[in-house]
Amino acid sequence: MNNKKTTIFLISFFMLLGVIFLGYAYKVMHEQKTLALPIVGNDQNHHIAPFSFTNQDGKTITNEDVKGKICVVEFFFATCKGMCPKMNENMVTVSKAFRGNKNVLILSHTVDPIKDTAKALKEYSLRFDADPAQWMFLTGDKKKLYDMARYSYLISAEDDTAGVSIDKDFIHDKHYTLVDGYGRVRGFYDGLNPGDVNKMIGDINALLKETP
Repeated sequence: MNNKKTTIFLISFFMLLGVIFLGYAYKVMHEQKTLALPIVGNDQNHHIAPFSFTNQDGKTITNEDVKGKICVVEFFFATCKGMCPKMNENMVTVSKAFRGNKNVLILSHTVDPIKDTAKALKEYSLRFDADPAQWMFLTGDKKKLYDMARYSYLISAEDDTAGVSIDKDFIHDKHYTLVDGYGRVRGFYDGLNPGDVNKMIGDINALLKETP
């Protein structure tokens, strides 16, 4: 009798394990199907680090202010005569596409915070009719800005430094980084290429529909 009970217990136990495994497998496959874009990073746990910067209106912006929002991120400097003006002209297209949508933000970080004060960024932002509630030009501590670029947004350096005297430690890149509402990097786009910018707009729309 004891052997029979043991056999029944083992069968029930393994059947339960099988159900749990199948349920987990289904959950994983379902989640993968609902992801519109791949998650970028060394592993699936890469998320944007906490931050605190100042926008063009002198307001402190932290990671809590962008929590749950899809963010388009770039790094530039206001005195740049090279690729920055073109990148921000193309960013206007993104801004117009989602103007008024509280779920989409643009974060433009300066890489020259000594010159790019909040006041300077405010004047610069007016060139692009930027709504400060949605398109934020951010300044702050240089090391923290650069650490965010390298280690959170995975931005690298490129050789286009026209218009500024710089040191060897300088971040400047033509790409936008797309970040989802969970703080995960979901893609990179050439900010000088209108076709890539339009692709990003399509990808943002896909993320807006993505099942949490």
